[in-house]
Amino acid sequence: MTSISIAQLSTEALALDFLHSSEGNWKSQRRYYTLKQETEPQEVVSYITIRNLVQGCPELIKLANLHDLEDENAILGGSIVTWESNYIKPSRQPLKGSTIFGILGDILYRDKGFATDKPVTAIYSMTNPNTLCLRTEYGGSVFEEEIKMINQQYRTRQTIISRAGEEIMVTQYLENRI
Repeated sequence: MTSISIAQLSTEALALDFLHSSEGNWKSQRRYYTLKQETEPQEVVSYITIRNLVQGCPELIKLANLHDLEDENAILGGSIVTWESNYIKPSRQPLKGSTIFGILGDILYRDKGFATDKPVTAIYSMTNPNTLCLRTEYGGSVFEEEIKMINQQYRTRQTIISRAGEEIMVTQYLENRI
């Protein structure tokens, strides 16, 4: 086995361990900061459930088919995330949803993106065993996200959204296990 394939296996294992350590129920408090307008940050509280998925399960087979992978059992593992979100100011209705993540190589496959119902992929990296970084591009936008496990009770997330090379929004999250 070459050193590149060993490193790749290690990155996949780290990513799968990270997803596994995120399994459970979380309360997420987040703020959206718009950078190009003088507006008050939007505040949202979400209740999130993360469930691990194993290679060959129906959800990951469906995800592989959505992405036209040759081997429908290729995705090594992943998570299904469901949520219910409530905006602090009553400007928007509560939102419910779900998404599926799957790991293969250095790609995180999703059944839908942040701002699209179409399947998307993100390039991921692990800066350390507790920090997952994602870069997703579609529709002229770039989403750069960092998710960091502080310990088993807390994690932080930050997303920077750019369009045409210019940052337009920052979203920051503090999540605690419930």
